[in-house]
Amino acid sequence: MSFSWPWALLSVLIIPLIFAIRWWAGRRRRRAAVRVTSIALVRSALPGRTRWTRRIPAALFIAGLALLAVGAARPQASVPVPMRSATILLALDTSGSMCSTDVDPNRITAARKAAADFIESQRGGPRIGLVTFAGAAGLLVPPTDDTDSLIKALDGLTVSRGTAIGQAMLTSIDAIAEVDPSVAPTGADPGDGGGGGYAGAAIVVLTDGANTQGVDPRTAAQEAALRRVRVFTIGFGTTNPAPMVCDNSQFDGRGFGGFGGGGGFDRGGRNIRMIDEPALKQIAQTTGGSYHRAENADQLQSALDALPGSFTVVHQRVDTAAAFAAGGAVLITAALSLSLWWNRPRTPTR
Repeated sequence: MSFSWPWALLSVLIIPLIFAIRWWAGRRRRRAAVRVTSIALVRSALPGRTRWTRRIPAALFIAGLALLAVGAARPQASVPVPMRSATILLALDTSGSMCSTDVDPNRITAARKAAADFIESQRGGPRIGLVTFAGAAGLLVPPTDDTDSLIKALDGLTVSRGTAIGQAMLTSIDAIAEVDPSVAPTGADPGDGGGGGYAGAAIVVLTDGANTQGVDPRTAAQEAALRRVRVFTIGFGTTNPAPMVCDNSQFDGRGFGGFGGGGGFDRGGRNIRMIDEPALKQIAQTTGGSYHRAENADQLQSALDALPGSFTVVHQRVDTAAAFAAGGAVLITAALSLSLWWNRPRTPTR
């Protein structure tokens, strides 16, 4: 909790002042004490009060003053608030190794289905854009809330040579900058990033290997961090060698010869490519994101489903002064009401 007017907390000093006045008044009453011949007569004239009936109103009154003093300082609390203008860039690896069949029926098909299910689950929510990358990265669909066009674009994914993870991140940053003025495009001065906290945008990088060409992913991660854009990375696939099988709609027709990056293939044409987990973890750590490992379609779907809560909910500071003031007023009113009730004139019994 923070305070807009912390100096107003000095008003809480009125509480010890009240105690001091009460102590001084008590001493004056003792000096002005009057002798009486019968204590019983005095007790019968006073209303019946226990120790608690004397102390409860005072305690409530003091607590009410304390709440009013805190409220005067304009306290602010950090609360989670859904971000309706969030932007998500899905950067999907379309290198040749995505034809590996260690994930049924192959990695590219499983990734496409998981991405489509994820996009469908976010219908009516944040804007989503698609970036694909192999030897180069390209913006497939700019950030949009048109769920149908995003899913339709996924049907045309094809594999190619190389893996340009760093370039995919820079391409994603530029796509975000087109729709979010608070995020500077690559090549421009990021400034202070618009203040503290993270931007209302995030990049999700799904890859099954390691960067083989283009911009170093660590450099791209620094660019994202300067713009307060978090990058969430997913390492997809197993370490088990498996045949590569892509149908004609998934293969660009240039042959598997020369495909590579971060590993390779054995003599039987099976993928033995290794995910560069240290690099993916460093990207996430640098930008404030997180790394997820998925060895099958179910794990990939779970990883994607868990991500929106990380960047579509932000913490905003909300002024809670009114709540403290209302609480203080209720306590003081209760103290006065109880005091008046317990000190009301009583009809003497005969």
